[in-house]
Amino acid sequence: MEPRLGEHHSGTLHSESSRVRAERIVAEELGRLGWTELDLVARRKNAPEKLAIAARLRKETTLTVKEIAARVVLGPSKSADGKLHRFITTTGRLELPCLPSNALGI
Repeated sequence: MEPRLGEHHSGTLHSESSRVRAERIVAEELGRLGWTELDLVARRKNAPEKLAIAARLRKETTLTVKEIAARVVLGPSKSADGKLHRFITTTGRLELPCLPSNALGI
């Protein structure tokens, strides 16, 4: 369990904690999908798996869309924001079910 930071902790500590949490989430999701960092670069910018990772980061961290787009390789933050919003509203959830890669037509 990660330690909680109170209101008297500096903003720098909060942002560092958020980045560490984000890296842990990305590592979990890559492991769940059986992907590597290279897969994030190789896959389409609007791949549902990448958008699910981004949606989870948006929900569970305080990273900006720009930071999330850069980490998950979604392209420019303006288009990533639209893709992410569309993904969340059309799927009605923030995460994909745990499926093998070939079941998603990849």
